[in-house]
Amino acid sequence: MTLAHVELASGRSLGLSAIRLDSTYDGLLEGYPCTRLNDRLLSVLRSWAQTSYPSLPFHLIDPPRAYPDEKPGPWGPVELLPPVRCLGLFSSFPLAEDHEPVLYESVLVVGWFQAAVSLPVGEDAMPRFRSLAWEDLAQDRER
Repeated sequence: MTLAHVELASGRSLGLSAIRLDSTYDGLLEGYPCTRLNDRLLSVLRSWAQTSYPSLPFHLIDPPRAYPDEKPGPWGPVELLPPVRCLGLFSSFPLAEDHEPVLYESVLVVGWFQAAVSLPVGEDAMPRFRSLAWEDLAQDRER
């Protein structure tokens, strides 16, 4: 069952069949968001994808990083990622022209960060998401 549809800027329609949403800084008990912590959070997102979908390609949309005007602490300046961490499984019609759409689909696991709890749907999907180079990132698989 498709949970939502996203149309890329290229015109390709994607179906979202699975999604995981988490608070970006859930569990942060000490310290503060900084480059080192945020880089680790990106690695964790990649690990989730590899664990959940080991045979599928993964793409991380580089998140925006904000630097509030605060005094740097012992780990450097404060650096904030958007508050919602997302991992989604998307599919579309096959990439290869000789693959029958009834038997094949193209798939890609995508990781991204966003400002609020919502699905990346329709033309309101964030610009970085809508500009995915699907043909370069996804792969075909049998249904």
